[in-house]
Amino acid sequence: MSISNVASGSRSSILIGAGLGVTLIAGGLSYLYYKYLKRDVMPLKWRRIGTLDQINIFPVKSCGPLQLTDQDQVFCEVLGLCYGGVRDRALMLINDKNEMITARIYPKMVLIRISVVGDAKLCVNFDGMEPLEIDFSKMVEDAPGRDVHTSVWGTKIDAMLCGEKYDHWFSRCILQKDSGLRLVYYPYPKPVRSTNARMMKEPFIKQEDSGTFGDATSYMLMNLASVDDLKHKMNKPVDPLQFRGNFHLRMDKDEPYAEDKWQWIRIGEDAVFRVVAPCTRCIFPNINVTTGERDPNGDPLKTLKSYRMFKNYASPALGVHLGLRRGGVITNNDVIYVEDNTP
Repeated sequence: MSISNVASGSRSSILIGAGLGVTLIAGGLSYLYYKYLKRDVMPLKWRRIGTLDQINIFPVKSCGPLQLTDQDQVFCEVLGLCYGGVRDRALMLINDKNEMITARIYPKMVLIRISVVGDAKLCVNFDGMEPLEIDFSKMVEDAPGRDVHTSVWGTKIDAMLCGEKYDHWFSRCILQKDSGLRLVYYPYPKPVRSTNARMMKEPFIKQEDSGTFGDATSYMLMNLASVDDLKHKMNKPVDPLQFRGNFHLRMDKDEPYAEDKWQWIRIGEDAVFRVVAPCTRCIFPNINVTTGERDPNGDPLKTLKSYRMFKNYASPALGVHLGLRRGGVITNNDVIYVEDNTP
């Protein structure tokens, strides 16, 4: 074979290889575009699926929710739900070692009742205790002005101490002691906590979805049709509040677990959310929100484990984590939409 023929063959091989490389790169970019970028574009078309049956704001992590009326307007902001200056999970209890305290260890915490009594002012009640008023406008006066290093499920965050009178009340309420617990508040104007380590594999979650002191994200939705199906499998009652969701969805059609397939959710006219992960479950839902007692048979977690295990997750899932992508005002009975993928 002549040298010119060898050179010509080599050039052809190079051109073919280059063309193949360009094709592979283009194909890879197209795959990434359709899998991530295009899928993360807010939909232009929506379809109705139901209504917002209940909004839940938990001002103190692991304690009871605010009692809201159908007329109350709630703001969806990057830090989470906000009503009358009161934010969802903007307060948290820690122990003397600065470790997060929840109802998983002290189940009676779910019986602590919280109501709004004025602008940015809360009234906290527990049977046998004098009511405690928490006035956020005077928090600086009551607090010692110190921050503490704490964490939420291993994700580090600094928080501000609220003051001794609050520490004493919660210590008496939960521990029956004069000390041992401290109330802290979230002092930042935006989310500063890193994404929970177990959520890092989710492609659409963002750091700002971490919110205040929530376990993983600032928003979570429960489909009541899924809860009803769980009740049927358990053959005993379960209160949706056991799952601590911010939104209770009442679907127009009975479609349990339809939320597993959704990517986008809109509530009302303005508030838009990205579905960023399934909500995996621990022992918390086993606590009866009326009695503060754990289920002796380990339900509903036990039943969920029998049919709601997801790939790459060590615990069963019910509900979906959301990330806010457009803020807005919502009220009970607002229409809820998902993306409309019909041509």
